[in-house]
Amino acid sequence: MTPRAVITGIGIVCASGIGVDTYWKTALSGETRIGRITQFDPSRYDTTLAGEVEGFGAAEHMPSRFVVQTDRWTHLAFCAAGQALADAGIDPEALDPYDMSVALASGSGGNAFGQRELQHLWSSSSRTVGAYQSIAWFYAATVGQLSIRHGMKGPSVVLVSESAGGLDSFAHAARLVRRGTPVVLAGGTEAPLSPYALTCQQHNHAMTSRTDPAHAYCPFDIDADGYVPGEGGAVFVVEDLDHALARGAPVIYGEIAGAAATFDGRPSRRRGGFDVEQYARAMTTALHRAGRRPEDVDVVFPDALGLPAADRDESAALRAAFGSASPVVTTQKPLVGRLYQGGAALDAATALLAMRHDLLPPAGVRTPAPGCDLNFVAEVTPTPVTTAMINARGFDGFNASVVLHRYQQEEK
Repeated sequence: MTPRAVITGIGIVCASGIGVDTYWKTALSGETRIGRITQFDPSRYDTTLAGEVEGFGAAEHMPSRFVVQTDRWTHLAFCAAGQALADAGIDPEALDPYDMSVALASGSGGNAFGQRELQHLWSSSSRTVGAYQSIAWFYAATVGQLSIRHGMKGPSVVLVSESAGGLDSFAHAARLVRRGTPVVLAGGTEAPLSPYALTCQQHNHAMTSRTDPAHAYCPFDIDADGYVPGEGGAVFVVEDLDHALARGAPVIYGEIAGAAATFDGRPSRRRGGFDVEQYARAMTTALHRAGRRPEDVDVVFPDALGLPAADRDESAALRAAFGSASPVVTTQKPLVGRLYQGGAALDAATALLAMRHDLLPPAGVRTPAPGCDLNFVAEVTPTPVTTAMINARGFDGFNASVVLHRYQQEEK
């Protein structure tokens, strides 16, 4: 029998709060946590807003030796991973180290750490950068440091596919479970808010220049003008179902029922749309692998880029994949910002919490733009949530879709 991959632990760190309970309360309130960037003076940049994690102290979530060796992006992942392991009731020291893996997504890497070291090299008499520069900036730094911290010696990997990576991480975790690894840390975090990182992001011409946090990031809305960047994400314990049941896992949030990825095969156009056919194919393939029909999906969490052309194309892709089923759609991105690789992971966490509480948080779409006439959640809605789809798009052609399903004991 093919092993089934279930989610037994969730850890969240983002602008809406640190921890599952704090995040969920803010999500239901519909309160935006986007504000003016405080980590540096953003006045010289076109974009001055971001979704920052306020009051975060790395030393509260990881040993001091790891703090000095790593970037804020890794600090956020340590925080979320610690939550997820505690939530799952897993003590890594009690498990065979080769039965645990790490499969996380990353896009911006340790940019703030790297900028600090290069500035020091340029502005001082030093002829070298710090000893940890070579490992702190690298995309795989978080995966490596988490595997060291928790003694996880199973197959580990970093997924790099822009904003689609958080879902690719889920798919890879499910594959690892099917291949015999009982416990996998999956998901992703980002911290793309250093001056260097923001400069790089400005070149995609997709961020908004608005300064009012309440009206800055408006996907699918007639006022859509681009996105607001944000930091954070979510980390999960993905586990073999039999392993979870045998150890008496405190909770099983849901199952990774199906996942798929496609590729446009062309670079993204400046403030343009994308390949509707390939994006829709990711959705239909994920549904097929999950053994679900479009009408079985209770809610869809979209990529929600916030550019008019991209929003229209995403709406068209949803219509192509779902036909007359007209799924319910919601998103939390306007409240926290676009977290890149961490964004889809956070969407997955929101979907699992919606299943657990049978509540859908509002999408915040005031006036749908032409071509974006989807079935948006207007207010907190009590409703059974059994199956959820999470979709993500990465610049330059990455498409991903994951179908999560509520776990029920009698299904085994």
